[in-house]
Amino acid sequence: MISNTRRRLWILSLVAVGTLAFAQTAFAAQDPDPVDLATNIDVIWVLVAAFLVFFMQAGFAMVESGFSRAKNAANLLMKNLMDFAVGSLLFFAVGFALMFGTDTLGLIGRDGFFLSTVGFGPDSSMQWAFFLFQLMFAAAAATIVSGAVAERLKFSAYLVYSVVISAFVYPVSGHWVWGGGWLSQLGFIDFAGSTVVHSVGGWAGLAGAIVLGPRIGKFNKDGSSNVIPGHSLTLAALGVFILWFGWFGFNPGSTVSGQNPGISYIAVTTNLAAAAAAVSALLINWFKTGRPSTEMALNGALGGLVAITAGTASVTPTGALLIGLIAGGVLVFALDFVERVLKVDDPVGAVAVHGFNGVWGTLAVGLFASPAAGQLTAMGDVAGLFYGGGFAQLGVQALGTGVIGLWAFGLAFLLFKVCDLTFGIRISPQEELEGLDISEHGTTSYPEFGSTVSAKPATRLAPNTTI
Repeated sequence: MISNTRRRLWILSLVAVGTLAFAQTAFAAQDPDPVDLATNIDVIWVLVAAFLVFFMQAGFAMVESGFSRAKNAANLLMKNLMDFAVGSLLFFAVGFALMFGTDTLGLIGRDGFFLSTVGFGPDSSMQWAFFLFQLMFAAAAATIVSGAVAERLKFSAYLVYSVVISAFVYPVSGHWVWGGGWLSQLGFIDFAGSTVVHSVGGWAGLAGAIVLGPRIGKFNKDGSSNVIPGHSLTLAALGVFILWFGWFGFNPGSTVSGQNPGISYIAVTTNLAAAAAAVSALLINWFKTGRPSTEMALNGALGGLVAITAGTASVTPTGALLIGLIAGGVLVFALDFVERVLKVDDPVGAVAVHGFNGVWGTLAVGLFASPAAGQLTAMGDVAGLFYGGGFAQLGVQALGTGVIGLWAFGLAFLLFKVCDLTFGIRISPQEELEGLDISEHGTTSYPEFGSTVSAKPATRLAPNTTI
């Protein structure tokens, strides 16, 4: 009996040893190649960042609808949805090639339309991830405009605008900076898009708002302005938090590498600037008006996020803090300038948040760029004025912001003007008073509230119908 038991134990031991040896051999044969592993890490990180930036579309939708009146909420949701959908198709077909195709004279890319230069092999995974990430940036630039032209722009005109900015305006200026174009050759730094994304959207929004004119009741005959409050600060606040969250993909994701040691550092500088700008805008406006404004604090956080985006990988934490503090002031005074001096009606403050703070943040690189921070984040040893670099980098930054600003504003103004002269871009006064939800889409965002409207025939509602 004992011998049989021992025999069985020996057999089981031999089987176990053989199994372990086989498993070790199998696992050894499946050990990933270090190069493949590194690529996979980068791909996963870029995709996660792209998904975070995509979620920013929800943030923009909440901010813009919350800061607008309830009768226009569905229209703004539609614009945020459709500029992403339309932009996805046009950036795939044309925009990505113009932005990242083979450089031509430093001005434009010339190949890769419909992603024709991207293959289907295992080594193409990073190219697909990079395209998706860049598509999210193009969508962000496009959607900024919807807030500046809210409550009076025809939906059809907005679709035309979405096509042009996604296929041409944004990709061409993006090529100058990120596609190997002439500004990148001069050393222009815009790490994640204070100018390439945000200023382009801000200045295009300014052009649209100028061509459209103000909303009914915004300005009085003497030139003074009236406050037209949005319908939901709750939605606006939710949108700001979503955008703040998404910015941790927007800025750290722009490393385009999950192995970059500066990812965590970039997240820290991003957060510091946003927090500082929210506090700064709140305090400055509180001093001016005597009240702590919720709206100003919310937009202040966004202004700080926009401002730090260019230099997030190049400045110290103290530099990020200062950039944010100044961004809050830029926001407060830019809002006054746009409304009181330019007499432009910007319902959500998009021009001040994205346009003016995009310029400030890009110029700030020429002031606060630190060689130490640049070494950590693989941005090199660029030094701003305050770090012994002189005025050279500041000059390049100023040139880039100016040229791209003129490009975006000029083409957007021309586009809106041509559309206005051909088929008209503004809804009628009656439709504006009723709200674009009813007049443009035949729907209402809050049907239980009830409203009396006189709808146009396209809505299939009888005149003076109670919704």
